[in-house]
Amino acid sequence: MKLIDKDLLDNLCARADDHPRRRVHHLLHDSHAEAVQRMLIAVQPGSYFRPHRHTRPSKWELMLVLKGAAAWLAFDDTGRVTARHEAGAHRGAKGLETPPGVWHALVCLAPDTVLFECKEGPFVATAESDFAPWSPAEGDDAAGVAVRWMLRARVGEKFGV
Repeated sequence: MKLIDKDLLDNLCARADDHPRRRVHHLLHDSHAEAVQRMLIAVQPGSYFRPHRHTRPSKWELMLVLKGAAAWLAFDDTGRVTARHEAGAHRGAKGLETPPGVWHALVCLAPDTVLFECKEGPFVATAESDFAPWSPAEGDDAAGVAVRWMLRARVGEKFGV
């Protein structure tokens, strides 16, 4: 049995606060080969989730907010925002399922945000071709600018850093 309690969430949030990426993962599955991948992701403001897509036809992605708040952005092939959905533990929306093939990103809206992610396995690292070519790479100096843009981005605006 795997218990997901306040102590675990608080510990993950503290670790994320100290991590250079401003987030940490806590796997609930035992192997990257499992058919269903489940994890907790503790996120602090400023963490950069580079826009990407999952091109395998069965690669949907479900995220639920257990604590805090986040916004999901969907983009067209040119980087224009086609949808923005905010979700949070104390908001009307609690999460989002992204279908395969959709360019998407997440931006943290509140300190100590914790997400539950579920997707089809086995784990396959995102191919470079599935990262949006119009977005900066993680670690690039422009990534921080991208996060600040995503915090305020609205439908119809084009990704800009």
